[in-house]
Amino acid sequence: MTDKNKKNILVVDDEITVCKSIRQAIAGDEYEIDLALSGEEALKKDDEKKYDLIITDLMMPGISGLDLLKGIKDKNSKAKVIMVTGYPTIKTAVQSVKMGAFDYLPKPFTPADLRSLVSRAFKAAVSEERGEEGIEAVEMPAGLYYMLGHAWVKKEAGGQATIGVLNDFLKSVGIITQVDLPNIGDKVSQGEVCGKVMDAEKFVHRIWSPATGRVVETNIKLKEDQSLLRKNPYQEGWLFRIEPTDLEEDLKGLILSK
Repeated sequence: MTDKNKKNILVVDDEITVCKSIRQAIAGDEYEIDLALSGEEALKKDDEKKYDLIITDLMMPGISGLDLLKGIKDKNSKAKVIMVTGYPTIKTAVQSVKMGAFDYLPKPFTPADLRSLVSRAFKAAVSEERGEEGIEAVEMPAGLYYMLGHAWVKKEAGGQATIGVLNDFLKSVGIITQVDLPNIGDKVSQGEVCGKVMDAEKFVHRIWSPATGRVVETNIKLKEDQSLLRKNPYQEGWLFRIEPTDLEEDLKGLILSK
């Protein structure tokens, strides 16, 4: 593979050991990976070399991850940005994604978690450039509350809530070969993992829950037919239902579809 065909990645963290461990986790012939030890250094490097993907820590001295994200997006809107955070709250996640981050990755994470997210980021870029038949035609109905890039929640009669996955998330995954849902009785928390899907390349992608509560029902049809997710992720392709802990509070951090 020639250098011009490689994807350029910048890893940003104020600890060199963290930078090196992230580089080692995603290293491959298809990537050219640079390191930066501060937000200031990252902005300077981006002036010299436009990156396809930037993986940055959220909490850093000087220019924070959010400040870096804003600076990068102001100059290079096509760059995908992954925020690494030790504070996996919905407030931080929604704020970074609303500002243009592709996704966030809470600590601790495994090399496999990181590789899956990097893979999804580049698939999303390809999907945006080329488009994929079938998925784009599915529009989100009004009345759903959603977390950008991941999942939606709908208030149901009787106080329950239905949770599903966004069309945008599916576009960034590609072909789905397996769906893992929580068990009835499990608790899911807003901003944390509520389900996983495996793609044709065996990458496992985690879905963040838009709400907190106890699982009361799962969509067992998805176990037999993953295509329901692509056909209609907002109706037949729903994931599970919960008894919310404090739904009204959860909805404050989400976006209402219209």
